[in-house]
Amino acid sequence: MKSNLAHMPEEMSTAEEKLPETMLSFSDLGLPGHIADRVKSLGYEAPTPIQAKSIPILLSGKDLIGQAQTGTGKTAAFALPLLSLLDFQNEAPQILVLTPTRELAIQVAEAFQSYAGHQEAFHVLPIYGGQSIGIQLKQLRRKPQVIVGTPGRVMDHLRRESLSLASLKALVMDEADEMLSMGFLEDMEWIITHTPEEKQTALFSATMPQAIRRIAQSYLRNPEEIVVRAQKTDAGRIAQALWFVNGFQKLDALTRILEMNDFDGMLIFVRTKTTTVELADRLEARGYSAGALNGDMSQEARERTIDRLKQGRLDIVVATDVAARGLDVDRISHVINFDIPFDAETYTHRIGRTGRAGRSGTAILFVSDREQGLLRSIERGIGKRLDKYALPTKEDIARKKIEDLKNTIATVIADANLEIQMTVVEELIREKEIPEKNVAAALCYLLGVGVTPKVEKPERAPRDSRPDRGPRQDSRPRERSERREPRERRDYSAPRASAGTSPATSGASHQGPSRGSYRSKDERGGKNPGERSNTGKKFSSRFNDRKEGRGGERNAPRAKKTFAKKKY
Repeated sequence: MKSNLAHMPEEMSTAEEKLPETMLSFSDLGLPGHIADRVKSLGYEAPTPIQAKSIPILLSGKDLIGQAQTGTGKTAAFALPLLSLLDFQNEAPQILVLTPTRELAIQVAEAFQSYAGHQEAFHVLPIYGGQSIGIQLKQLRRKPQVIVGTPGRVMDHLRRESLSLASLKALVMDEADEMLSMGFLEDMEWIITHTPEEKQTALFSATMPQAIRRIAQSYLRNPEEIVVRAQKTDAGRIAQALWFVNGFQKLDALTRILEMNDFDGMLIFVRTKTTTVELADRLEARGYSAGALNGDMSQEARERTIDRLKQGRLDIVVATDVAARGLDVDRISHVINFDIPFDAETYTHRIGRTGRAGRSGTAILFVSDREQGLLRSIERGIGKRLDKYALPTKEDIARKKIEDLKNTIATVIADANLEIQMTVVEELIREKEIPEKNVAAALCYLLGVGVTPKVEKPERAPRDSRPDRGPRQDSRPRERSERREPRERRDYSAPRASAGTSPATSGASHQGPSRGSYRSKDERGGKNPGERSNTGKKFSSRFNDRKEGRGGERNAPRAKKTFAKKKY
């Protein structure tokens, strides 16, 4: 199947889509009444630009190429029209949606189920790696009409012949550029060749690399192409800023942002799986409800983390790019690029996790001095320069805590029943005779609220106004002390008398002084008993006895030690 795009230049001629001046509703796009009513009951009032153009094309049965950033409503753009063409009486798979990640597959399947409402005959099944294939085989026996899966697991079922695409009516490749970057290009082509030729094909991508363009030229038939520019749709609702920071200052800067900003849910992007766990643990230690999301986690753990974020039991998720792909949570109001991405596409996908479906959001990028080149590349890719973020000071954070406390106290006084607390305060004032202001101040102190006063150092007087110190009391230059005369070396050749024995009675039987014998001051070289003498150390009596050969057996020459050689 060759399309008419083959003769087009490399940059395809496309029309940038804009909403008409008169705001459309979903019923104006040609959707059946029950689907339009269902969308209205879900709270959607008007279609986004990608939806306003895609839905009529897909309803007409034509192939489609949709280029739009994440968060623009692409899921509803293909799910709503394809549901209207679905035959609920046919129990064979009629729609196949390929997604790059497990999380996105689950979210697309949930979207199909919510748009279909309570159709008893409708079944949708997400299939992905990480889940037991036995569970999926069991669910395939329920005859689902819509299959949403990752390329690898879809190929597994096709090889097992547990999944048949003979009755397939439509094929959707969602986030095609991300599947390309994850190495699924050959898998996508293999799956396409195992689908019927007579089918409707839709390809959605945030960017249009050459490889994705080649797939569109090869497998889509006369497709319509629409483009929605991210910078024109997102700039007004996503506040983007950057902060120049060194590596060791990142955590401190992140903590200040968390303390100063009122956020509902926050997504922090890092590069490595290890960093997700380490940073989440550090934030937990600082009192924040944080969790990690990376590819090493089991599918059950990842789904549990996402559910906790959706339900408000988790406020911060630290994730890698792959793990957070397709993450769509309404609570995410802030995206922090803790580690800068390597290209503009990844940056666009990251900030697309906030400000979705018309909501506002904030995205902050951390940049170090060595990452200036990556910053310029990202700014060229998104077509704008990022403003520098004003990092709050400690005084700003302290003032904000005080304002938050004031507002909280005012709310509690207005809404809560404080009879018991008032009784306790009155008893404290009466018993301890403490003024009411002091009680309130003590409660604030216990809550840790208040700016610690700075100890101002006394201002030092100028040099000219300070009095002269005058001359030193002892201004005489110090002279080097004269050397002492060398001590006269004692003659150790003469025999010494032991304690209590005169030299005349010592005789030839003298064996030298014993270890504990007392020696006089003269014998020790003129030192008192409590003083140490280097001379005594160097020329001890034992040393000289051994040198002269005296001292009997105790001072006899030592026998040479011999050691037996070890055998190895």
